[in-house]
Amino acid sequence: MQASLRLLTKRRFLPLFITQLLGAFNDNLFKNAMVLFVVYTVYNDEKSETWFSALATGVFILPFFLLSALSGQLADQRDKATIIRIVKAAEIVIMGVGAAGLALIWSGIAVHVLAIPLLLVALFAMGVHSTFFGPIKYAILPQHLHDEEVLGGTGLVEAGTYIAILAGTILAGVIPVQVAAVGIVLTAVIGWLTGRQVPPAPSLLERQPIDFHIIRSSITLVRGTMHIRRLYLAIMAISFFWAVGTVLFIQFPPLVKNVLSADKSVASLFLGIFSVGIAIGSVAINRLLGGHVSAKYAPASVIGMGISIVAFHVVCDLWMAQSTGQMLSLSAFLSHPLAIPLSVCLLLVATFGGMFVVPLYAFLTTTVEKCEAARTVAANNIVNSGAMVLGSLLTISLSLAGMSVVNQLLLVAALCLPCAAIAWTLHKACD
Repeated sequence: MQASLRLLTKRRFLPLFITQLLGAFNDNLFKNAMVLFVVYTVYNDEKSETWFSALATGVFILPFFLLSALSGQLADQRDKATIIRIVKAAEIVIMGVGAAGLALIWSGIAVHVLAIPLLLVALFAMGVHSTFFGPIKYAILPQHLHDEEVLGGTGLVEAGTYIAILAGTILAGVIPVQVAAVGIVLTAVIGWLTGRQVPPAPSLLERQPIDFHIIRSSITLVRGTMHIRRLYLAIMAISFFWAVGTVLFIQFPPLVKNVLSADKSVASLFLGIFSVGIAIGSVAINRLLGGHVSAKYAPASVIGMGISIVAFHVVCDLWMAQSTGQMLSLSAFLSHPLAIPLSVCLLLVATFGGMFVVPLYAFLTTTVEKCEAARTVAANNIVNSGAMVLGSLLTISLSLAGMSVVNQLLLVAALCLPCAAIAWTLHKACD
């Protein structure tokens, strides 16, 4: 653990760590400020609220599905540090558009005609930004770190990412939306400055033509990666995990508002608890594995995640039976007798999730040559994002069919079973 933390003193790791941390913070501050404000201010029924939450998630994820192949090619064929500088400069412009949308929706000017479309355009653009940054933040690690440092560095990146998500989601629920508008622009500027300090990471391959045909290049990339059995199993397991995580994140705002009868600060708290749990799981699994890349704890971790989701469902049912229908503030929520059991269940869901997914990400960058790591991560992003979009569509369909968000939790728990089966197969194949 101490060896991993020492990476935070190294220029070959620290600027990248801070840059990705700020990017994750900004993504979540913007997305959650937008979703929470719309859910609590614009719409007044569970179907519309769940639909908008799912739409926002799908809009953000879609670029990963469309552009990950292109981003992987660029990351492998060009200097990764140069791409980071370009992407972070673009973030400043994107957040300027997003800030304008937040200002319009706060003022109540042309909410449905202009403000919400502008926010969704900015959210899509941030998805493009993250699509091009995503392969780099993992693929650059084997290039800048020693072999025995890669798992620890991956764990720190994951933990840092989710701590940033925690900060962004909590702030989104407690600060005024106009303050969030200013904050996202300032954060983008700071991220651009730190990104300029990332050391060069030139391509390890001979320069080759870039295939800009996104469909053909996506098919080629996935086909060229998924034939490796351990990569195929790791990517499928990660994809199931993110399908589960997507449905949970979509459900949190309408569940908190309509089931728990609590305000948006509680919705922000739920997202924050989830982020803390992922960070705890990321660090814990690194300690358990002692720096060795292995899937031996993955099946038990995802089963624990599924059991915790069922427990979360049970506590939500008990909460509904005791609900008075009065909107609860954060302090009133915390004083409720079921608040602690509910929070513990959610924390366990996320902790087991972190323990499950971090070693699988390490598989992606250690199974192939360093020069192919970015494309492998990009192929994973394509399959993951496809699963997440399907998760969003599933949530919309179930909501339109009349299934409550509480009952949807049981379906989410059931998805953990095939995920565990894939993880067990990976463990037997590789450990």
